[in-house]
Amino acid sequence: MSWLANLRKWIDGDDVVTGEGDPKPRSKWEDFLVAVAREVDQTMQREMFTPPGGPTYIPREYIVFLSSADDADWQGEKREGLERGLHHVLSERARELVGDREFQTKTFTVELRVDAALETAHFRVQHVWDSQAQKTMVRARKPAPPPSEIAATKLVEPEKILNTIEADDEATVVRPRKPQTPLFSISVRRKLPDSEPAPAVAGPSAEARPAEVRPIFKNETTIGRGSKTIDVDLKLEGDLEVSRKHATLIKRDDGVYTITCHGANSIEIQPNREAPTGESADVKPGEKIVISTYELEIVE
Repeated sequence: MSWLANLRKWIDGDDVVTGEGDPKPRSKWEDFLVAVAREVDQTMQREMFTPPGGPTYIPREYIVFLSSADDADWQGEKREGLERGLHHVLSERARELVGDREFQTKTFTVELRVDAALETAHFRVQHVWDSQAQKTMVRARKPAPPPSEIAATKLVEPEKILNTIEADDEATVVRPRKPQTPLFSISVRRKLPDSEPAPAVAGPSAEARPAEVRPIFKNETTIGRGSKTIDVDLKLEGDLEVSRKHATLIKRDDGVYTITCHGANSIEIQPNREAPTGESADVKPGEKIVISTYELEIVE
């Protein structure tokens, strides 16, 4: 019996037996894969619906958030095997659930991501009905210069210049740069309420995690989920209600902080202020800046 056939039996709750009739033990990797597949399967069944006279719909995309430790374990070919196994078995499961009815969903994807707030061996599943739903508001880029200008320009990355170099014909003398002092810091805390209806959370009820203090070295700091094409200074991963670039925090010359909201969802400044999309608000150190499930505080 193939490994995928074994996986299917495990997901259905059946034992795989050896040639002697004994239950075949599973490795810890197979246990984890089966747990993830069952969670996606339950999400698929919970969200599936068939309108009167219409085809059957299921979410076309499932995002599986892993802890940082588990994400480090599932890399390379092992990660590819996890995604391929989930896609294969769950595609067959979707066809079985629909049966002879017309199936509207033409594509089916499973994507692995990281949620640093999760503990080891815990995960959560987020279904996405609209594949465009997570592509939040992004400002237009500046036009790229012609290739001739790029070829004639020597690009310098300041953050990679680690020292001052004095060179002669035979040797280069490297002088260490003095450590840079942060302008201020931002305390970051992720809070996942027990009453959160979706996504489904595997493991114990999630609660506020210990705050992480991140040093800031620039007067202007971008905040958001980021992506391969959108860089942000302060990443808030694992929450689809946080836009790719959700906010900009500026420390002015007079020491006053101003935050501007670029995201689809507004920013709450506790106790009772709000910065909707496109608007700015002054914020003081110690005031809570709430972006969806994240709480930020400026620390001086």
